[in-house]
Amino acid sequence: MAFQTISAVHRDDGYANLVLPKLLTEHHVHGLDAAFATELAYGTLRQSGSLDAVIAAAADRGVERIDPPTRDALRLGAYQLLHTRVATHAATNTTVDLVRTVAPGAIGFANAVMRRIGRQDWPAWLDELGPDDVGLRYAHPPWVVRAFRDALDKKSELEDLLVADNTPAPVHLCARPGRITAADLAAETGGTVGPYGAYAVHLAEGSPGDHPAVKRGLAHVQDEGSQLVATALADAPVDGPDSRWLDLCAGPGGKSALLGSLAALRDARVTAVEVAPHRARLVEHAVRGLPVDVVCEDGREFEDDPFDRVLVDAPCTGLGALRRRPEARWRRQPNDLPPLTRLQRELLLAALRLVRPGGIVAYVTCSPHINETRMTVNETIRRFDGGIEQVDARPLMENVTDSGDGPAVQLWPHRHGTDAMFLSLLKRA
Repeated sequence: MAFQTISAVHRDDGYANLVLPKLLTEHHVHGLDAAFATELAYGTLRQSGSLDAVIAAAADRGVERIDPPTRDALRLGAYQLLHTRVATHAATNTTVDLVRTVAPGAIGFANAVMRRIGRQDWPAWLDELGPDDVGLRYAHPPWVVRAFRDALDKKSELEDLLVADNTPAPVHLCARPGRITAADLAAETGGTVGPYGAYAVHLAEGSPGDHPAVKRGLAHVQDEGSQLVATALADAPVDGPDSRWLDLCAGPGGKSALLGSLAALRDARVTAVEVAPHRARLVEHAVRGLPVDVVCEDGREFEDDPFDRVLVDAPCTGLGALRRRPEARWRRQPNDLPPLTRLQRELLLAALRLVRPGGIVAYVTCSPHINETRMTVNETIRRFDGGIEQVDARPLMENVTDSGDGPAVQLWPHRHGTDAMFLSLLKRA
């Protein structure tokens, strides 16, 4: 199952967090076996760039010259040898057995490579291949390491951030305001109330979808950082009326659901705009029973009467959530940035046009990359034909410390235990 997951990611551009759970369900795998399959699949995907460096050295050829099934089997085997307690002979034998099934002509080659890899441990391989290469050590592409270093206000924390990225993220739940309190949700699920947000609950283990509160629509799965930025928008002061809210990039619907729950308590209504039909359907499911109207349309072209509050949770590289998506760090490339930052500026410009004077826009990304955060905000303000005030977002997260110098807020996995969410609040003059 781990091999099938890795193959689906590399062959079909699949997503491990969608492929593997389906396989586990189909094969009725639970408990320790499911945990082991998850560790093998996610760990191999997370470490694949560093594993490729070891495989290339052991094979005396670049991994691009190894046929894909054999390459994925060797990655899986190398991960067991270098990053788990699986015995050397067991990792080698199971890998060769796997190759015998998926690429019979490469049995001898796979056996030789695995034996070479197993002759030394990961620290020894690191000393041989690049002892000072933090990207190799912590399995991050060089351009991502540079982006993190540029974005961090404390450069000495770089390795702490990379370590946090390699630590699987815990499950966070959002207790929907007006439906259940965080304390009651924690008691019901066996979780703990989050340290920052008023609605956050952290789960130590288990499948969040199995909890009755989630099934009944009293709560939903959502990183505490995402809850904080949505709540900051809802709590930011506006001048004048406060009944029309807009989520301009709503899919898959977590923030729309939280905003909708808050809107229900304040006699407000949310319009949730999502360009992709399948994601719009996810939003409809997420906001069922809440004062939220879902519109399937491109946010850049959406037109309506002015809104009091607007959320732009912009499409981005997702570098702030790498701990949740093991394959993402190797899938994203620097050339992804120009089209994304252009889209981000266009969506933020649309939001500034849609908010009324005295209203507020929250620009949010799940990426700390400077091009997607401060540069996008500053360039958009420069292009907008009107007055914009950057509101200090830090007082709206009073329990959060070390979130930057303002006025924007930057959260970090290693500091706050959240995804690396960025928030800028812009008030229309």
